[in-house]
Amino acid sequence: MRVNISEANGKKYLEGIPGFTLVRDENDAVDIMSAGAHERIDRLLLYAENLTEDFYDLKTRVAGNILQKFMNYRIRIAAVIPAEYLKGRFGEMVSEANSGNDFRVFQDKDKALDWLSMD
Repeated sequence: MRVNISEANGKKYLEGIPGFTLVRDENDAVDIMSAGAHERIDRLLLYAENLTEDFYDLKTRVAGNILQKFMNYRIRIAAVIPAEYLKGRFGEMVSEANSGNDFRVFQDKDKALDWLSMD
């Protein structure tokens, strides 16, 4: 599994390793949650390249299925995704998600960690 256990502002989180695809489907989501379960980690930082192209195409339902799996297990996700990915229906979904407390997209890792470490 290509995740590290990291800490920011006193909170532990799992972090995808940049440059590697990590989450292809709900089974990968379960594997990630298992990686942090023994330390009761309920926060995850992902990068654009940790997700497949299908994640960004809402017609495939990959994003919805993966995010739902994480939400069912109360995993808070921050994703660092460049602006060029935030177009079309995916961009609309991100705009809506960014007002919630389960999944948010950021352009900057520091801002993502600030949000991820909030209670």
